[in-house]
Amino acid sequence: MGQRQGSGAGLRQAEAIIVERYPQLLRLAYLVLPPDLDRHTRLLRAHRAVQHSLRAAGRRARQGGDPPTAVRAEVVRRAAGRRRGPFPPWVWGLRMWPTSEGLDEAARGLAGLSPYARAAHVLCRYDGLDEATAAEVLAQAGAGDPGGEVRAALASGAEPGAAAGPEEGAPEGMGADAGPRPDRETILHPADVHTRPTDLLLRRTRTRAAWGIAAVVLLAAGLTRATVAGPGSGPPVAYAGAPAARAVLDPARLVRVPAQAWADTGRVDFTVWPARGPRTGDRPLLARALGTWAAPPSGTAVTVAPSASAEPPGHPPQLLFAGDPRPGIAVVVFLDADRVVRYTEQGGRRSLDLARTDDANVTTAAAVTLTRDGGTARRLLAPWIATAGVRDLAAPAIAARPLPIGPDGTVTTEFPREDAGRQVPDSDAGGGGAGSGGCGPRPVLEVASSPRIVEKHAFLLADRGGLLPVHLTYTPPAEGADAPPARQPREATGPAALARWAQEACALDAVDGRAVRAVNLWDFAVTELPETSGRAVWSCTRATHWTGQGDVRIRLRPPTGDSLTVARAGSTAACGRFGQHLLAATVWRAPSGRAYQLAAGSREVAEINATGSLHSRTPGRSLAVPAPPAPAPPAALTATLRSGAVITALDSRGGGRD
Repeated sequence: MGQRQGSGAGLRQAEAIIVERYPQLLRLAYLVLPPDLDRHTRLLRAHRAVQHSLRAAGRRARQGGDPPTAVRAEVVRRAAGRRRGPFPPWVWGLRMWPTSEGLDEAARGLAGLSPYARAAHVLCRYDGLDEATAAEVLAQAGAGDPGGEVRAALASGAEPGAAAGPEEGAPEGMGADAGPRPDRETILHPADVHTRPTDLLLRRTRTRAAWGIAAVVLLAAGLTRATVAGPGSGPPVAYAGAPAARAVLDPARLVRVPAQAWADTGRVDFTVWPARGPRTGDRPLLARALGTWAAPPSGTAVTVAPSASAEPPGHPPQLLFAGDPRPGIAVVVFLDADRVVRYTEQGGRRSLDLARTDDANVTTAAAVTLTRDGGTARRLLAPWIATAGVRDLAAPAIAARPLPIGPDGTVTTEFPREDAGRQVPDSDAGGGGAGSGGCGPRPVLEVASSPRIVEKHAFLLADRGGLLPVHLTYTPPAEGADAPPARQPREATGPAALARWAQEACALDAVDGRAVRAVNLWDFAVTELPETSGRAVWSCTRATHWTGQGDVRIRLRPPTGDSLTVARAGSTAACGRFGQHLLAATVWRAPSGRAYQLAAGSREVAEINATGSLHSRTPGRSLAVPAPPAPAPPAALTATLRSGAVITALDSRGGGRD
């Protein structure tokens, strides 16, 4: 009887800690889980890791272990381990992700660490544990070298006790070791979530969730044996005996959206695309497309966009298109939650292309590429696109040439696409666009939304070789009064935006259209050059991926001559919604031959400081002083914001002359 009471007491202690500290434990599990998981799956696995830790943590507590340490250790053990089950946790009809926008940025920043080092980072940086306590948690979680994992986390920037004050909501059971917390803005809890539906239009037909679960299990079990017979065949062998699997691959069960659904909803994205094309009723073609997706036969060319999933469908997907965009080529396009899948038949050959569509909207869900052939492309436009045209991004003064849109939504006049095969080397000659020697024409698609969606809304789409075109935007400089309001990216169709994109058009050559959803050109500063050489524009071009991460290139464009690439950075928040504070620096040589240290900051920069080989403190957003003579090392540049925070510069050591 005493043993039972002890066991119950341990469970009760563990349960109290889990309930009271659930958001913090959920954050720990979320950031320890593998970074290659999508947000929805990672969030569900984090919930499972925390909730399933109860019994083992209770045993540890009953055996005399510290209850908070026991709970943390079990959460880390489950999140870092490989026991994930045959399929992820299931939430029917919803996609979920944390409301803390910085959480995934933090997860990406920890991607290079081991699971136990990621756990140490969270324990030290967010939960405020000291190194010894964090190492004890890792030891109980099964880490081979707990001390080494903690040191690796600290070396990556995890500093315990980054700011004063107990973390809000810390209960008595864990408050003693919760320690100091970081600044409130960096407290990232995945307990509060965004949700959005994935299958509203099919909700009536999905009455049995067990069918979907059974389909996933059977698909996983049969993939190694699945084969697809010749044209006109039914489902692959692995699916033939399973009613649930047959339902997934049955063309009759494909989701088909009403033609006018896009005009009567507040959610304008791929989910409101109707099924279009002359072969939407061609059951054998649709069956081949679904079967190839489920189990690609030998010889099928499969292209998966970075970070996209190649998994077979777990439920009947939505049909977007089926037809022959060109003679001899049959194309079928599906939507499956956050993926677009294109199936192509040509001359007896099959191919499959999969791309991500996370949080697509009226612009990023505006077109899908159906075919490419050399310098031509044909696209299916969204049902809300009223007009389309093609313009040369490098020639802003030339108006867009109108393109007729077919009754099935395809752009019926083929036009040259951008040269997606050309890659810009690190020291590419020519600044790009008009007046710079350029890199040739840069055709882009200019489309306008129907007035039923929004009045006078035109935008640009660039073909960068992916299944989905890339949305181009522009953010003008914030000049005028002190600390003007932040400007948001706007459509790159106005005269100023077109003129600037003409100068920076070559930057698109470095964009991977398979991964990138949008590219914004931000002119964050305009400064006077020394020796009355005129005004220079500092710009940051940010290519935002479907995953949310971004690659940036900072450039300095003098009034004449080529641009100078000041810096490059990958997988960064810089120049985006959560990276609005920026300082860039470079050494510039005037026409006289004299070298100057230049620096410029975004609108909140109040002062720029140079240390090291150069000592200078300059109020305002720009710096231009003689550079130290060679071979002096580069100066270190920092900026103080109006808030008092200090940021460091991205400088020319990350780039070169374009």
